[in-house]
Amino acid sequence: MQKIRSIIRVIVLFFLKLPKKVFAHKVGFILLGISSTLWFLIRVIPKPQRANYPCMQGAAPMMSGLVVYLLSLWGTVAAYRRTRQNILRSRYLLAGTFLAATLLFFVLFAAQNNLPSFANEKAATTNFPVGTGRGIFPGRVVWTFNPEVAKFDGKTGNWWDEANTLQAETDKMLKESLQVLSAKENEVKAWDALFVHFNLTKKNQPSGYTTGQKIAIKINQNNTTSHTSSKNINATPQMILSLLKSLINEAGVPQKCITVFDASRFVTDNIYNKCHAVYPEVIFVDNVGGNGRVKCTYVDNAIPFSVNNGALARGIASCAVEADYLINMALLKGHPGQGVTLCGKNWYGATSINNTPTNNSHANFNPDASGKDRYMTFVDYMGHKDLGEKTVLYLIDGIYASKTVSGIPSLRWQMKPFNNRWPSSIFVSQDPVAIDAVGLDFLRSEWPDLPDILYSEKYLIEAAQADNPPSKAFYDPEKDNSRCKSLGVAESWNNADKKQYSRNLVGSQGIELNFRDMSVMTGISKTNNSFQVTIYPNPAHDLLFVQNCDPNSRIQIFDLNGKLLASYNLSNNQIEISHLSKGQYIINITNKNQTFVKKFIKI
Repeated sequence: MQKIRSIIRVIVLFFLKLPKKVFAHKVGFILLGISSTLWFLIRVIPKPQRANYPCMQGAAPMMSGLVVYLLSLWGTVAAYRRTRQNILRSRYLLAGTFLAATLLFFVLFAAQNNLPSFANEKAATTNFPVGTGRGIFPGRVVWTFNPEVAKFDGKTGNWWDEANTLQAETDKMLKESLQVLSAKENEVKAWDALFVHFNLTKKNQPSGYTTGQKIAIKINQNNTTSHTSSKNINATPQMILSLLKSLINEAGVPQKCITVFDASRFVTDNIYNKCHAVYPEVIFVDNVGGNGRVKCTYVDNAIPFSVNNGALARGIASCAVEADYLINMALLKGHPGQGVTLCGKNWYGATSINNTPTNNSHANFNPDASGKDRYMTFVDYMGHKDLGEKTVLYLIDGIYASKTVSGIPSLRWQMKPFNNRWPSSIFVSQDPVAIDAVGLDFLRSEWPDLPDILYSEKYLIEAAQADNPPSKAFYDPEKDNSRCKSLGVAESWNNADKKQYSRNLVGSQGIELNFRDMSVMTGISKTNNSFQVTIYPNPAHDLLFVQNCDPNSRIQIFDLNGKLLASYNLSNNQIEISHLSKGQYIINITNKNQTFVKKFIKI
């Protein structure tokens, strides 16, 4: 009894001597560990298969972490006491043994200092890209910000009402995004460039879209329980209609060749009624069908997975398998267990799962709590021939975004350029890894305390190096002995203020984030930030394109020694550089009495 009192006294004194911030962290660690342990035992003991649920997989590492933490602390104190006793009795051999044990327990104790759900660590290294970029401009992600699109005050009507989310503005955002992604001057040429690049890359045929080819659009309707419109965050109806307008009116895709689907959930009335009224021949597929929707069918065992994934659904929606092209339209939000739900996670809803989440397996969705590399299911989705490898465009809908997986949009964003406004953004890319890496950086920077955010980029690191991943898994989602190649490029930006990736910093590898601030065009905001003027592509051959600046801006090009090489007014947002020798240069762009300085490479 006396020993127990002594150990408790040491523990209490240890905590009392901690700084307030560390003390709060430790107390939070213990309380969360206790609650996780109770929750795990209450749920799993009556029904052991619940151990595979995401919430249980999230609770398990916190439970085990607390146990190891307390045992190592007890072991340190007990071994230290034995060391002292044996020194006083001149038993030096035993004293040395217990001293070694003291150090071992202490190292184990110190290793438990970081609580995963409290931490803001990341496995991806800042501006250290891995993998091979994809796209016309490899690794390019276009971020379009339009503060005029989202007018929801949190109280009046629904966030998706036309008065709260403006259709004309989502139309503009998609148009700008596609043109910047492809470096084309209109949507017609932009879509053609995307289709040509896809067919050239996948089939070695430089052909565009051919009439009759099918396109399936995977949306995220995770927070739906019926066809009745949900107040929770789901796919934005206006953005879906913008995409349909662009495909039908600009790309020339017949209505009947387009399917909008979420195989796992419900296409709600706010989406169906809005889009069907304009394009009645577009097909809508969901989990149950009815009310104008088509009930989803599946191709059984279409994705056998690279490893034994237990009870995880293996069927893929027939509309995806039968499509010639897919478009992945994800949401920008957090998710328990995985940390985030972006394009990689969005593919789960294309499989033969039940529309009640607790009835489904989520095997190998979550990263290892200690950061160890291991097989990740999302990589199989991204590398599957009828999912990721059939995708012509990735789009993340961040008009409202969410810290949690569900709920009504409520949290304005604080980082620049949002400044306590809705994120009002969309992201587009041809690179599935790069776009999720960008989305992750935004979510992690806006909400550092996002649940389970620690190591959430592990699936991106695996996907970027799918041909030789850190886990050493053999990614072969079709089980045809054909190993996946790199599925894209992953890295983290330099910081949340500048938001620059390797290609933004005059690198030849990595991600290139192209920012389109539509408030500069409309005069809505005069906020000054490093993204108001951007140039692309970088490196470039003959032409540089300039975004977000006055058409009469003054252009000056210098060599690295400061020698002026050219000076003229901007014309058609293009800069002719064919006359320059290969190398690095500095460009000054004087735009409305502000001068922006950029570096670029001529290749």
